[in-house]
Amino acid sequence: MTDLDAIDRQLLRALSRDATRPAADLGRELGLSQPATWRRIRRLREIGALKGRRLDLDAAALGFGVTVFLGIKLASRGRASLEDFERAVCAIREVQTVEHVLGLYDYRLRVVARDLEDFERVLRRRIMTLPGIGPVEANVLLSEERLPGPL
Repeated sequence: MTDLDAIDRQLLRALSRDATRPAADLGRELGLSQPATWRRIRRLREIGALKGRRLDLDAAALGFGVTVFLGIKLASRGRASLEDFERAVCAIREVQTVEHVLGLYDYRLRVVARDLEDFERVLRRRIMTLPGIGPVEANVLLSEERLPGPL
């Protein structure tokens, strides 16, 4: 890993709050010129510290009022079944994240739906028919107290 100095860290914090800010704006905040700010941003991308820009959408405002976390244990083991499962689950648009985890379950999914009836439809027709699916545990999100932020 490349060493990051204090200004790099401040720049990363500022970009994590709002990645759309102009370099001149960021530079003024950090005491840098616009070209120096752009060079730092380019270097941070080159070393992999910046992976891209994200747009955070409000699921509830877009009509997705239910978020469910699923713990999934696969019924069959083997590399082929993992790849088949991952390919199939990633094709389900309601599945927002797919995490291969170590522990009680093999995968953890974040699923959004319009309401519980819609979630049940997705669960029965799409998720429970996935290749290699075994036991599934669902946890409905009640509230999010803290969203992912800067590292």
